[in-house]
Amino acid sequence: MDYRLTDEERRSFDEQGFFIARDVLPAETLARVVDAADRLYIEYRPKYGLSPHERLNHWDCIGFDEAFLELLDWPRTIAKVIDILGWHIQLYHSHLIITPPLPENDPPQTGRLGWHQDSGRLNIDFETDPRPRVSLKVAFVLTDVETPDRGTTHVIPGSHRFNRMQFPPDNAEHPDATPVRVRAGDALFFDRRLWHASGRNVSRFTRKILFFGYSYRWLRPRDDMTVDHYLEKADPIRRQLLGASPTGGMGYTSPTDEDVPLKGWLETHLGEGAVIP
Repeated sequence: MDYRLTDEERRSFDEQGFFIARDVLPAETLARVVDAADRLYIEYRPKYGLSPHERLNHWDCIGFDEAFLELLDWPRTIAKVIDILGWHIQLYHSHLIITPPLPENDPPQTGRLGWHQDSGRLNIDFETDPRPRVSLKVAFVLTDVETPDRGTTHVIPGSHRFNRMQFPPDNAEHPDATPVRVRAGDALFFDRRLWHASGRNVSRFTRKILFFGYSYRWLRPRDDMTVDHYLEKADPIRRQLLGASPTGGMGYTSPTDEDVPLKGWLETHLGEGAVIP
C-alpha cells in the first residue's frame, strides 16, 4: 500500500476517466513479461491464421504464463485499483494485444477509429445515465508508444460521464480525440465507461500492451479464466482475485470474511477506519 492513489490521480480518474502511472514495472520484470508476450505471439499467430501485419488479441492471457500472474497483485498498481473499487474485487478479464505495423505499401487508412465503451451488454442492460463504473482496466505498456503513429490507445477525456457520444458527420474524428503517450513500463488506468479506441500502427515498430480488467466480484468473468492451475499455490488474496469463493455462490454477493481476505488484510495494515467499505 506504499503506492496508493494520489490526489492528482484520483482527480484525473474522476474527471477525465483515466490517468497514467509512470515506471510501474522495473526493467527485469518488464523483460519477463515481454518474453512471455512474444512467446504467445509466436505460438498463436498461426493458430489464429493471422498475417504478419494483423493484430493479435489474445484473451485470458493470465493463465498462460506466470510472468502475467505476477502482475495480478503488483504493488504499484493493485493499491490504486483498491483505492478506486474497494476490497470486493476480482480479475474478470485479461488480454494481450500485439499490433505489428501496417504494410508500407498500403494506401493510408482514413475514417474514424473504433470508439467504444467496455463491457458489452452492461451498456445496454443498465438503465442509469451515466451508467455505473463496475470495473476498470489497468493497461501495462510493454513497448514505447509516445507518438500516435504507433497504434496507441486514443481516449476522449471526460467521456465516461456520457452514455452516448456525438461524433462529427462524414466519418470525421471526434475533436477531443487524444492519443495516450506512454513508455514501456508505464500503466494506463481507465474507467470502463471511457470512450476509447486503438490507433493505427503506421510506424515501423510493433506495439505490445497487456490489459487487466478488475471488477466487483458479482460480475461474471469476461474470459474463460483458465486459472485453476494457479489456485493450489496461491495465497488467499490471490485466490480471491482469481475468482475463488470458499462459501459458494452467495459469497459473491454477500461475502463473508473468508470470501474476501483482502478486506481483513487492509483492516490489519491500514486500520479499520481507513478501509473502503
